[in-house]
Amino acid sequence: MKMRILLISLLCLVAANVEARLWMPSVFADHMVLQQNSEVKLWGWSTAAQEELTIKASWMNEAVKVKVFQGNWSVEISTPEAGGPFTIRVSGHETLEFTDVLIGEVWLLSGQSNMEWSANAGIDNAEEEILNANDSNIRFFTVPRHRSEFPQDDTYGEWEVCTPETMRRFSAAGYFFAREIRKHKDVPIGLIGSYWGGSSVETWMKEGLINSMPELSEKASNLGKPGCCPQHTVGELYNAMIHPLTSFPVAGALWYQGETNRQNPFTYYITFPLMIESWREEWGYSFPFYFVQLAPYKYSENDTISAAIVRDAQLSTMLNLKNAGMVVTNDIGNVSDIHPRNKQEVGRRLALWALARDYGINDIEYSGPVYQSMEVDKSKIIIRFSHVADGLTAKGKELTHFYIAGSDQVFHPAKAKISGNTVVVRSPEVTEPVAVRFAFSDTAEPNLFNSAGLPASAFRTDDWEIKTGE
Repeated sequence: MKMRILLISLLCLVAANVEARLWMPSVFADHMVLQQNSEVKLWGWSTAAQEELTIKASWMNEAVKVKVFQGNWSVEISTPEAGGPFTIRVSGHETLEFTDVLIGEVWLLSGQSNMEWSANAGIDNAEEEILNANDSNIRFFTVPRHRSEFPQDDTYGEWEVCTPETMRRFSAAGYFFAREIRKHKDVPIGLIGSYWGGSSVETWMKEGLINSMPELSEKASNLGKPGCCPQHTVGELYNAMIHPLTSFPVAGALWYQGETNRQNPFTYYITFPLMIESWREEWGYSFPFYFVQLAPYKYSENDTISAAIVRDAQLSTMLNLKNAGMVVTNDIGNVSDIHPRNKQEVGRRLALWALARDYGINDIEYSGPVYQSMEVDKSKIIIRFSHVADGLTAKGKELTHFYIAGSDQVFHPAKAKISGNTVVVRSPEVTEPVAVRFAFSDTAEPNLFNSAGLPASAFRTDDWEIKTGE
């Protein structure tokens, strides 16, 4: 009788092991790129009880072992300097093997449609750009659009080598960023694209962060209303498309979003930096976060300033967060097209930040002029900027889009003139000026640049209440 019970138990154990599965998140796959010089976490699941796994990467001298606990396992391995291709093998009751693995720089791309915008959708010089997109050291991982009410441990997706066929479907801004980095740094680049056109910032952050602040949750309640934006709810894109990636080390993040948050522009001063810091907390380190300021576009006849408020919130975020950078696009937009087609320059300007701040290229200017301070001098105001490079310049005979106001808070068009590294602003209608605004409208296409050809960001020197038309 005892022998029979033992035999049955052994047969059940063998059957369980035969049917057992070993698997890992989809972000671990052939052709993937892992962050160089890092402690990279490998993790996954197994249905085999009390299993011990052996992990061996072809750059490692010795294998490491880890035990499965309650179906879960994870282990950290050290990655070398950029190189490859390598192989990673995870062995247990079955073996997982990943080939053509590169070690390099991994960047996360997110936001809404302008980050999602591909060569297929339409960019400048599309045919030639697609034809020339052959670089096996650039890899793409696309997270398909999906949503979830709760944080997920895995997401769909697969790694692909950059070819004309794969590039044409991927984020154009992201590809041009990678191409520019590759011109200066001979390292593989992995791009993880997780974006959704029309999405608001609130959908890309934890629901609890929004709901804990009444002033945010009230505004966010409009997200799911027809006619406002895609039918997303707070947190659901974070849950499905970001949370599964938070254990995968990245060099930094690129972001292009904000158009949808015209619906609640004032809360963007809070939500945008809150999202950035929450992502950094989830990853466990303050990675670089570079983003694109909204381009000029005519959104509405009744409201001509909501996008300008979002831009101001973006500028505020850059100035107040460490390791954050902003690309200005007021010279490469299209007031009749919400999707400007010059993604080459968007990607290049994003890359300037990374090259200068993260990759040791010291001889380039990476930002356009940024408002620094003001000084009232009788009937004029003197504006000082950072990032002037070798000097300020105007593309045209006279500077445009400067406005000046007195204590009555009424802004009047102003004459503006470059004087060294400053701009002097005045108007005969304002004899005692107290504030200046520059390019502070949805459709503004100003002409102030630095000597590096990078445009100045819109700004305001006041903190007065702003009223929108909607």
